[in-house]
Amino acid sequence: MADSLPSHIQLEIVTPDRQVVHDLVESVTIPGKGGYLGILPGHAPLLSELRTGEVVYSRDGTKHYLAVSWGFAEVLPSRVIILVQTAERAEEIDLARAARALERAEERLKEFTDPTIDAERAREAYQRALARLQAARRSGS
Repeated sequence: MADSLPSHIQLEIVTPDRQVVHDLVESVTIPGKGGYLGILPGHAPLLSELRTGEVVYSRDGTKHYLAVSWGFAEVLPSRVIILVQTAERAEEIDLARAARALERAEERLKEFTDPTIDAERAREAYQRALARLQAARRSGS
């Protein structure tokens, strides 16, 4: 074969405020608009809109978790660039605060009969709180 597959992926996760991850990794799982996408070295190029959810990547055999909200991902055979509104490493998440945010979001979702409740914002708040809680719990934070 003329070209061999790369053994790692250069992963970059960036928000408007900071670069959250810049690392060589073995695999990445991202929350694509239509469902989660697993990315390995040599993946076919693609662009994807991202929804709120978890990014999971593996480095040196250890999984790392982040909660992200809406953005885009560019996937190339040896590089993944993720641009998102927010990204939090699991160890940065306050578990008690995330649990309270999930409870508040669930209460808002129950109040859809109230015309002052914006249903779309309530669903997004719920998804964001759920992603933060799941990422923190999976990492053992």
